[in-house]
Amino acid sequence: GAGDEVVYAWRSFEAYPQLVIGAGARPVTVPLTSASVHDLAGLAAAVTDRTGCVVICNPNNPTGTVVTAAALEALMAQVPPTVTVILDEAYWQFDDDPASPVGIDFYRRYPNLVVCHTFSKAYGLAGLRVGYAIAPAALAEQVRKLTVPFGVTNLAQRAALASLEVQTELDQRVADLISRRQQVTSALAAQGWAIPVSRANFIWLPTGRRTAEVAAQLDQQGLTSRVFAGEGIRTSIGEEAAMETFVRLCGQLIDQFPELSQRS
Repeated sequence: GAGDEVVYAWRSFEAYPQLVIGAGARPVTVPLTSASVHDLAGLAAAVTDRTGCVVICNPNNPTGTVVTAAALEALMAQVPPTVTVILDEAYWQFDDDPASPVGIDFYRRYPNLVVCHTFSKAYGLAGLRVGYAIAPAALAEQVRKLTVPFGVTNLAQRAALASLEVQTELDQRVADLISRRQQVTSALAAQGWAIPVSRANFIWLPTGRRTAEVAAQLDQQGLTSRVFAGEGIRTSIGEEAAMETFVRLCGQLIDQFPELSQRS
């Protein structure tokens, strides 16, 4: 509420500032590192006696980067136990970095940690809007008082439960997507793109002032991406044919705009 502060990295999930301001609190943003990764030391340093919570998006949306378990451990050691740390793991199924933290393990050790998961990403139920928080009982009780009644429909609940019965299928779909992500990432790196290592189901093109021009050419090829004006473009890993078109076009774009290349 009024007078409270919420600390989070930027750029990160675009709903964070909307939700914080909507609650009457004040956003406190900490820039990502030069590698487009959360600066956890910077987040810890930004905590004051007015801080209500710290939000960590891992993998980060829209850059796809991850923090290490060791870095999160250091942050938890610095954040007062009265400050809630929210670990947003919307894309955790796609994170194949062995150094990444496992949210539920940290939750079991830290009573001020909340882990957020969703059925919108790996499970493919985005339109049904089903998600959940793994939180200490006392905090969960307070959250329930503020949730919208019947916010999750019966259809959405049934779909979420059904999706839990096909874990093998989910694992295969995620594995295929990770393989394709690695292929696309390697191809773009060979072209000269300076893109961060993504552990999500998308990649981040740091297109800067060329963002609008690059986005327009992607759109002309029927490739829909999430555009962040003046910063970059997030492109989801899709069907093989679409990604072949994407990689081919990126090769043309790096020739057209050589300043986007890490070799420039």
